[in-house]
Amino acid sequence: MTRTLRLLVTGGGTGGHTYPALTTLTALQRRRVPHDVLWVGTASGLEARITAEHGIPFKAITTGKLRRRPNLRELGTNLADLFRIPLGVAQAIGHAARYQPDVVLSTGGYVAVPIGVAAKLLRRPLVMHEQTTVVGLANRILARMATRIALSHESSLEYLPASVRDRAVVTGNPVRAELLHGDRAAAYDQFGLTFEVPLIYVTGGAQGSKQINTLIAEILPRLLPYAQVIHQCGSMWIDEMRAVALPPGLADRYHPVPYVGPELPDLFAAADVVIARSGAGTVSELTAIGKPSVLIPLIPSGGDEQRKNAGYLASAGAAKALLEPAPSAEQLLSELMPLLADPALRASMAEAAHKLGRPDAAEALADVLLQTARPPR
Repeated sequence: MTRTLRLLVTGGGTGGHTYPALTTLTALQRRRVPHDVLWVGTASGLEARITAEHGIPFKAITTGKLRRRPNLRELGTNLADLFRIPLGVAQAIGHAARYQPDVVLSTGGYVAVPIGVAAKLLRRPLVMHEQTTVVGLANRILARMATRIALSHESSLEYLPASVRDRAVVTGNPVRAELLHGDRAAAYDQFGLTFEVPLIYVTGGAQGSKQINTLIAEILPRLLPYAQVIHQCGSMWIDEMRAVALPPGLADRYHPVPYVGPELPDLFAAADVVIARSGAGTVSELTAIGKPSVLIPLIPSGGDEQRKNAGYLASAGAAKALLEPAPSAEQLLSELMPLLADPALRASMAEAAHKLGRPDAAEALADVLLQTARPPR
């Protein structure tokens, strides 16, 4: 573009909605596309912190959650949200009218609905991005208002209303570029790893997962003769995981850490198998870098999306999935052991994962934004 693009971004609440938008902005910066950005979100969402860290102008609005199956305990909250939603729409219209964006990017979460309504009323082009295999409730609402619909997976088309499918394009889900360029040797040096056995990287998300941590603690004595483990367990669990009784002579094969930060690309590069949840961001990262995994979905999740994400990878031969609500340690171990014993199986799963991945998703979504933006006035 030869002029400055005015881009309004909305989406957040969680990293799954926030980071794809941030990664797409980074893609625009790499292209040296002149652009101004205004991010509209909630004051309490992750997006407020992330925009502050990156110096991105931010405006907060009020919003309410749209509950698919409300219950009596949530009656008061539901009534309050009935008033919050129109207030949020009014605030969104005000911010969008003052900013006059050339294009609006929505990456989901309930905060995106008021901005989508504002874009429709102000006749500003709206690009809606869906991260999961299942189109969430907020995005099903926005799909009818969107100028273009960017999907992460081809299979998501069936969840869209038939009348809007011609506006859809599969871009993939943007992942941070640095994740694609990890240094395997750096991870081995940092953690003092051995080349004698495969490396398993375990993560339950930034806060850790009680379910995953409990399963790992139970199988460690039988697992460590055949593998070494780096376990991102969360700060609340680190003392408990450090206290797990381990077989004599094998304790140095287990490395619990509270949090993984800048070293994540190196850990991904080094890992032979990943044990993780199956949120949209995790699935996109595993497929972009091509890693075999054992997925333990968070159940319940909105629209049962994690179980469907895990099933999607498993059906393609890219992952093993424990789809029961409460999988046992024996089930986890039975999925892991064949992977540890068979490098060819790991390689075939890695190839299947890579075929599903779209490492250029941020560039593809940036293309859609530039193609959709209003021409100069």
